[in-house]
Amino acid sequence: MKPNPSTNPQSLSTITTVILDWAGTTIDYGSFAPVEAFLTAFGSVGLHPSVDEVRAYMGMQKRAHIAKMLEPYPHQPEDVDTIYARFEPALFDVLELYTDPLPGVITTVGELGEMGLSVGSTTGYTQAMMDVVLPLAKKKGYAPDCLVCPDDVGNTGRPFPYMLWRNLEKLGTRCISEVIKVGDTIADIQEGNNAGCLSVGVLEGSSVVGLTSSEVAQLGPGDLLPVFTKAEQLFFEAGADYVLRNITELPSLITSLHQSLEA
Repeated sequence: MKPNPSTNPQSLSTITTVILDWAGTTIDYGSFAPVEAFLTAFGSVGLHPSVDEVRAYMGMQKRAHIAKMLEPYPHQPEDVDTIYARFEPALFDVLELYTDPLPGVITTVGELGEMGLSVGSTTGYTQAMMDVVLPLAKKKGYAPDCLVCPDDVGNTGRPFPYMLWRNLEKLGTRCISEVIKVGDTIADIQEGNNAGCLSVGVLEGSSVVGLTSSEVAQLGPGDLLPVFTKAEQLFFEAGADYVLRNITELPSLITSLHQSLEA
């Protein structure tokens, strides 16, 4: 784990609540389900964005994501609806294939529970999408205490903080300073920053890195280091307070924060 060297995290209370992202953070290593669906949807109207263009806005509410991707192209406002109408069925076609928890997620969430922490979650997926994802992830061992989708807060997703705040209402968290937001995209970091809590980026499995688990396994340390270093810098530039190599480092980070309060 590494703290942002250019910022000083705000004063903290004891951490009581962790808010996790879904695709790329806790399930779907590399966040490939939405990438596949976006490429299909844009391709169906004759546009062919790069994978990097797709990933630049990952984590946002999906209509907002499409609107941002359309900005470089000549388009009309109604084109967002047209592409979204292609995106949604393309995503539903593949969602069931991308619900495996990332390595270490189940153990880590168990450790957080043993520490007495509540585990909430936010996502760029709609509730209908999560109605597919949630039960499958639960069967595989991952089920957070709370889920909030963009349509639970008037379709105002990340980078706005409303989904995160709604988690706090549901979980009974008293103060935003008790919260850590953990995610794999720039939008996740912005969500945490705008909510007023600590923001933590995760490298392994992230959309920012954008590699499959097989690709990561095949890269030697010398090849992987610059990839992770670049992603780490992107997280820090977005305002992340900490960046973790993988999610299994999260309990140790929280323990160290608690120890710093006692010092």
